[in-house]
Amino acid sequence: KENFDSIPDLEFNPIRGKIVHAFFDKRNLRQESDGLVDEINFEDFLTIMSYFRPIEMNMDEEQLDRFQKEKLKFLFHMYDSDHDGKITLQEYRNVVEELLSGNPHLEKESARSIADGAMMEAASICVGQMGPDQVYEGITFEDFLKMWQGIDIETKMHVRFLNMETIAHCY
Repeated sequence: KENFDSIPDLEFNPIRGKIVHAFFDKRNLRQESDGLVDEINFEDFLTIMSYFRPIEMNMDEEQLDRFQKEKLKFLFHMYDSDHDGKITLQEYRNVVEELLSGNPHLEKESARSIADGAMMEAASICVGQMGPDQVYEGITFEDFLKMWQGIDIETKMHVRFLNMETIAHCY
Protein backbone atom coordinates (compact mmCIF):
# COMPACT_ATOMS: atom_id res chain seq x y z
CA LYS A 1 0.00 0.00 0.00
CA GLU A 2 2.86 2.35 0.73
CA ASN A 3 3.89 2.16 -2.95
CA PHE A 4 0.74 4.10 -3.81
CA ASP A 5 2.13 7.04 -1.82
CA SER A 6 4.58 7.73 -4.64
CA ILE A 7 1.87 8.16 -7.30
CA PRO A 8 1.77 11.94 -7.87
CA ASP A 9 -1.75 12.04 -9.38
CA LEU A 10 -3.20 10.39 -6.27
CA GLU A 11 -1.54 12.76 -3.84
CA PHE A 12 -4.24 15.44 -3.99
CA ASN A 13 -7.25 13.24 -4.72
CA PRO A 14 -9.73 13.75 -1.85
CA ILE A 15 -10.79 10.09 -1.90
CA ARG A 16 -7.23 8.81 -2.25
CA GLY A 17 -7.63 6.50 0.73
CA LYS A 18 -10.75 4.89 -0.73
CA ILE A 19 -9.04 4.38 -4.10
CA VAL A 20 -6.00 2.74 -2.54
CA HIS A 21 -8.24 0.64 -0.28
CA ALA A 22 -10.15 -0.58 -3.37
CA PHE A 23 -6.96 -2.03 -4.85
CA PHE A 24 -6.58 -4.30 -1.80
CA ASP A 25 -10.26 -5.20 -1.31
CA LYS A 26 -10.71 -8.95 -1.86
CA ARG A 27 -14.16 -8.31 -3.36
CA ASN A 28 -12.61 -6.25 -6.16
CA LEU A 29 -9.93 -8.90 -6.69
CA ARG A 30 -12.79 -11.30 -7.44
CA GLN A 31 -12.03 -13.43 -4.41
CA GLU A 32 -14.80 -15.19 -2.54
CA SER A 33 -13.95 -13.77 0.88
CA ASP A 34 -14.25 -10.31 2.38
CA GLY A 35 -11.46 -8.24 3.81
CA LEU A 36 -8.21 -6.86 2.55
CA VAL A 37 -5.01 -8.35 1.23
CA ASP A 38 -1.68 -6.98 2.44
CA GLU A 39 -0.17 -6.70 -1.01
CA ILE A 40 -1.10 -7.22 -4.64
CA ASN A 41 0.85 -8.71 -7.50
CA PHE A 42 0.86 -7.60 -11.12
CA GLU A 43 -2.10 -9.84 -12.00
CA ASP A 44 -4.13 -8.34 -9.13
CA PHE A 45 -3.19 -4.85 -10.31
CA LEU A 46 -4.45 -5.71 -13.81
CA THR A 47 -7.67 -7.11 -12.34
CA ILE A 48 -8.35 -3.77 -10.63
CA MET A 49 -7.37 -1.78 -13.72
CA SER A 50 -9.78 -3.87 -15.81
CA TYR A 51 -12.66 -2.09 -14.07
CA PHE A 52 -11.49 1.11 -15.75
CA ARG A 53 -11.13 -0.15 -19.30
CA PRO A 54 -13.26 1.60 -21.91
CA ILE A 55 -16.15 -0.20 -23.55
CA GLU A 56 -15.46 -2.11 -26.72
CA MET A 57 -17.50 -1.26 -29.78
CA ASN A 58 -18.29 -4.92 -30.54
CA MET A 59 -19.96 -5.61 -27.17
CA ASP A 60 -23.51 -6.93 -27.38
CA GLU A 61 -26.24 -5.76 -24.99
CA GLU A 62 -25.62 -8.57 -22.49
CA GLN A 63 -21.85 -7.95 -22.39
CA LEU A 64 -22.41 -4.22 -21.99
CA ASP A 65 -24.84 -4.79 -19.11
CA ARG A 66 -22.37 -7.13 -17.34
CA PHE A 67 -19.55 -4.63 -17.95
CA GLN A 68 -21.58 -1.78 -16.42
CA LYS A 69 -22.54 -3.88 -13.39
CA GLU A 70 -18.87 -4.79 -12.79
CA LYS A 71 -17.90 -1.11 -12.77
CA LEU A 72 -20.79 -0.22 -10.46
CA LYS A 73 -19.95 -3.11 -8.12
CA PHE A 74 -16.39 -1.75 -7.83
CA LEU A 75 -17.76 1.72 -7.05
CA PHE A 76 -20.28 0.26 -4.58
CA HIS A 77 -17.44 -1.48 -2.73
CA MET A 78 -15.63 1.86 -2.36
CA TYR A 79 -18.65 3.25 -0.49
CA ASP A 80 -19.49 0.08 1.48
CA SER A 81 -16.47 0.32 3.76
CA ASP A 82 -17.68 -2.18 6.38
CA HIS A 83 -18.40 -4.85 3.72
CA ASP A 84 -21.97 -5.53 4.92
CA GLY A 85 -23.63 -5.15 1.51
CA LYS A 86 -25.19 -1.76 2.32
CA ILE A 87 -24.08 1.83 2.10
CA THR A 88 -25.31 3.37 5.33
CA LEU A 89 -25.87 7.04 5.93
CA GLN A 90 -22.63 7.23 7.94
CA GLU A 91 -20.61 5.56 5.17
CA TYR A 92 -22.09 7.95 2.64
CA ARG A 93 -21.40 10.94 4.91
CA ASN A 94 -17.76 9.86 5.16
CA VAL A 95 -17.37 9.76 1.38
CA VAL A 96 -19.09 13.11 0.84
CA GLU A 97 -17.00 14.72 3.58
CA GLU A 98 -13.82 13.33 1.98
CA LEU A 99 -14.85 14.55 -1.46
CA LEU A 100 -15.64 18.04 -0.20
CA SER A 101 -12.74 18.28 2.25
CA GLY A 102 -10.66 20.32 -0.21
CA ASN A 103 -13.23 23.11 -0.32
CA PRO A 104 -12.26 25.65 2.37
CA HIS A 105 -15.63 27.46 2.02
CA LEU A 106 -17.73 24.42 2.91
CA GLU A 107 -18.16 23.50 6.55
CA LYS A 108 -18.43 19.91 7.74
CA GLU A 109 -22.07 20.45 8.69
CA SER A 110 -22.87 21.51 5.11
CA ALA A 111 -21.22 18.35 3.79
CA ARG A 112 -23.35 16.30 6.19
CA SER A 113 -26.49 18.06 4.96
CA ILE A 114 -25.55 17.26 1.36
CA ALA A 115 -25.02 13.60 2.26
CA ASP A 116 -28.29 13.45 4.23
CA GLY A 117 -30.22 14.97 1.32
CA ALA A 118 -28.67 12.54 -1.14
CA MET A 119 -29.53 9.61 1.13
CA MET A 120 -33.14 10.81 1.37
CA GLU A 121 -33.23 11.02 -2.43
CA ALA A 122 -31.85 7.47 -2.62
CA ALA A 123 -34.57 6.25 -0.25
CA SER A 124 -37.28 7.91 -2.34
CA ILE A 125 -35.92 6.33 -5.54
CA CYS A 126 -35.41 2.88 -4.06
CA VAL A 127 -38.22 2.50 -1.53
CA GLY A 128 -40.72 5.14 -2.59
CA GLN A 129 -42.91 6.87 -0.08
CA MET A 130 -41.90 5.81 3.43
CA GLY A 131 -44.09 5.89 6.49
CA PRO A 132 -43.13 8.00 9.52
CA ASP A 133 -42.03 4.88 11.43
CA GLN A 134 -39.91 3.47 8.59
CA VAL A 135 -36.14 3.79 8.62
CA TYR A 136 -34.04 3.47 5.48
CA GLU A 137 -31.30 1.02 6.44
CA GLY A 138 -29.00 1.86 3.55
CA ILE A 139 -28.36 1.46 -0.13
CA THR A 140 -28.08 -2.14 -1.31
CA PHE A 141 -26.36 -2.99 -4.58
CA GLU A 142 -29.77 -3.37 -6.23
CA ASP A 143 -30.67 0.14 -5.00
CA PHE A 144 -27.32 1.39 -6.28
CA LEU A 145 -28.11 -0.02 -9.73
CA LYS A 146 -31.46 1.79 -9.73
CA MET A 147 -29.81 5.07 -8.81
CA TRP A 148 -27.24 4.81 -11.61
CA GLN A 149 -29.79 3.76 -14.22
CA GLY A 150 -29.50 6.01 -17.27
CA ILE A 151 -26.15 7.48 -16.18
CA ASP A 152 -23.29 6.74 -18.55
CA ILE A 153 -20.84 5.06 -16.17
CA GLU A 154 -18.51 4.03 -19.01
CA THR A 155 -17.44 7.58 -19.77
CA LYS A 156 -17.17 8.55 -16.09
CA MET A 157 -15.12 5.59 -14.94
CA HIS A 158 -12.36 4.71 -17.35
CA VAL A 159 -8.66 5.14 -17.94
CA ARG A 160 -7.40 5.75 -21.44
CA PHE A 161 -4.23 3.81 -22.13
CA LEU A 162 -1.68 4.90 -24.68
CA ASN A 163 -1.53 2.95 -27.91
CA MET A 164 2.06 1.82 -28.41
CA GLU A 165 1.73 2.16 -32.20
CA THR A 166 1.07 5.87 -31.75
CA ILE A 167 4.20 6.25 -29.66
CA ALA A 168 6.29 4.42 -32.26
CA HIS A 169 5.17 6.92 -34.93
CA CYS A 170 6.40 9.85 -32.85
CA TYR A 171 10.10 9.07 -33.36
